[in-house]
Amino acid sequence: MMSLHGRFILTSLIAVSICLAAAAIALVQIFADSYSSRIQNELTGHINRLAAVIRFSADGRTQVSANPEGDRFLLPYGGLYWQIDDPFKTDVLRSPSLFDYALLLPVEPHPVGAMHQYRLPGPEGKDVLVQERVLLLAAPEGKRPLRIAVAINADEVDGARTAFALDILPYLGILAVLLVLMSIGQLWVGLRPLDHLGRDLEAVRNRKAIGLTGSYPREVKPLVDRLNALLESQAVAIEKARGRASDLAHGLKTPLTVLANNALTLRERGEIEIADELDHLTETMLSHVEHELARARISPTPEQRSGDADVQKIVGETIRMLQHTEAGERLIWETDLEKGVMVPIDPHDFREIAGNLLENASKWANSRVFVTAAYRGDQCRLVIEDDGPGVSTEQLPELPGRRVRLDRLKPGSGLGLAIVSEIADLYSLTLILENRSEGGFHAEIVCPDATSSAET
Repeated sequence: MMSLHGRFILTSLIAVSICLAAAAIALVQIFADSYSSRIQNELTGHINRLAAVIRFSADGRTQVSANPEGDRFLLPYGGLYWQIDDPFKTDVLRSPSLFDYALLLPVEPHPVGAMHQYRLPGPEGKDVLVQERVLLLAAPEGKRPLRIAVAINADEVDGARTAFALDILPYLGILAVLLVLMSIGQLWVGLRPLDHLGRDLEAVRNRKAIGLTGSYPREVKPLVDRLNALLESQAVAIEKARGRASDLAHGLKTPLTVLANNALTLRERGEIEIADELDHLTETMLSHVEHELARARISPTPEQRSGDADVQKIVGETIRMLQHTEAGERLIWETDLEKGVMVPIDPHDFREIAGNLLENASKWANSRVFVTAAYRGDQCRLVIEDDGPGVSTEQLPELPGRRVRLDRLKPGSGLGLAIVSEIADLYSLTLILENRSEGGFHAEIVCPDATSSAET
């Protein structure tokens, strides 16, 4: 679908084109009318001057004592002509410019003194604009009506109209560009609040703000208020849902603990088979509870995260905590964590990722754990390696599955990598689990769209 900017610009182009086309037609018509009026006035002047030089001979024939002013009347087919028709004597007098051509004036009678205009075929196949007037002049035998016509080539008027239209086209084009640019300027100013709204929503989406706090025009303010109310109610609803899920899971843990104690009591009484069955059920249910507890803590969507995660801070804190555990105290931790790297993951969710991967490494390592976090090409790569026994090739594909425990003698529920896999899917992260060529295990998480504030 076309954007608002595109629609507005397209509408502006259409409106400006229509308006300027109408203006061009109006201007050309006004010019043509003005030019025609001037030509008519000139032709009327020629008729009046012709009337002033008409004479009658002794035998009553019409004569012109002198040509009207203008060399074009003398030049054959010069474009300006006059003709006098004498119906009484059936004489026709013509200007030298008509040469051997006679204008075919309409035969219908005209009132004396009235001016008439029409378009007729002229010399050389060109149309002429004719202005004619019937005058009563004093002849020897009395008043005699004469038809006096003056004509001009029509292509002079048509050419002037066309030339004027072509002359104003560049100016209309410049005016069109200016009007469109002004419309785009108005659009830019008018839609700035919507651009501001979009940036604020993007800040909310990136968890850099919890609501729309900018200053908006009164036309946009109701929309902003409703969006803020929606964001607030959504946050409250999510928090309540996560809280209820957590409360439910915690509420189930206590009865399950009692059930595990009962199984121990039965085992002491010799009811080994029933005790084993209860232990199995208890372990399964506890695994479900632990998994749901972990899921309740995960952000529902990347857009609803509470903020971005500081990789160095979270990984460093997790390592320091593990160094005080029984498994971590015996290990050598080698770290290379780049400063200032931020990933668009909820800090709690990233802590789950780092915690589970680091805990697995400390659990299986023989003596060393290697941890690196680097920012390269808008990506953050967190790599955790250990020098432990690694994983068999057959078991590698099963690692991200739920409750997969490779060794039941090791502590844990088998949920760690499953939780990491779920978080990776939620945030579109790349999870790499493989054995090291030199022995041990390699776990890597690739976070796209990372940012770094560290100096390069």
